[in-house]
Amino acid sequence: MTPSIIALIPARAGSKRIANKNIRLLGDHPLLAYTISAAQDSGIFAAIIVSTDSPEIADVARYYGAEVPFLRPVEYAGDKSPDIEWVQYTLETLRNSGRQYECFSLLRPTSPFRRPDTIQRAWTQFLGAGEVDSLRAVEKCKQHPGKMWVVNGNRMTPLLLHPNGVPWHSTPYQALPPVYVQNASLEMAWSHVVFETKSIAGQVLTPFLTQDVEGHDLNDPYDWWHAEELLRRGEATLPLVHVVPYT
Repeated sequence: MTPSIIALIPARAGSKRIANKNIRLLGDHPLLAYTISAAQDSGIFAAIIVSTDSPEIADVARYYGAEVPFLRPVEYAGDKSPDIEWVQYTLETLRNSGRQYECFSLLRPTSPFRRPDTIQRAWTQFLGAGEVDSLRAVEKCKQHPGKMWVVNGNRMTPLLLHPNGVPWHSTPYQALPPVYVQNASLEMAWSHVVFETKSIAGQVLTPFLTQDVEGHDLNDPYDWWHAEELLRRGEATLPLVHVVPYT
C-alpha cells in the first residue's frame, strides 16, 4: 500500500527582501497560489496544509483550496526560525487531533515553476529509493566551491584544499568534481524522522535533480524580475490555477 503523504507549505509573514512575498502577484495570482495548485494537481497528497502566522495569508491560502487549520505560533515564525520547529509543531498538532501521515513534503511558495509532474516525479523517486530518510531537490552549482576563498584581513586561503596535485582554484571548471547545491523547490521525508532525529532530513538522503526552471527560487527583487522575464519571453510557465484571481 502506498504510504500517506501531506503537503506542508510554509508562508509566514514578514518577508524583508520582497515585501509580502507569499501573496504578491506573479502573473494573475498571488505567489502562494501556484504551489497550492501544483500540489492539488499532483494528486499525491492526502492533505495540503499552509503554515502561516498571518490571518491575511491564511485567507488567501483557503481561497485557493489549501487548509490552514491553525496559525503558526509567533515563536516559530521568525526570520531565523529553523524549519524543524514549525514542521514538528504542525505534525504534532495534527497528530493530536487524530490526523497522522506517514510522510510529508515541504513545498515552498518561492518556487513557482515547480509543476505537478515535478512533484509526481519526486514522489516516485522517493518511494523507489530504498532505505532513505528523505529526498531533497538539488541542482548542479554554478559557482563551484573549489573556486571559493576565505578572506582574513589582507590575506585569503582556499575554502577547499585539494589533497594533492593542482589546486582546485587553478583547475578548469570542467575538470572539477561535480558539486550540487540544494534549491527550495521540494523536500520529502518520513514523518518519523522528525520525531526520532529532530531534523527534517535525517541522515540518509536521496538527491532529486530538478530540471530547467523547476528549482528557480524567488528570494530577492532580482529573482522576481528574472521570473517575470522568463514568463514574458515564454521560457517558463506557471502551474494552472483553477479559480479566478483572489481579490
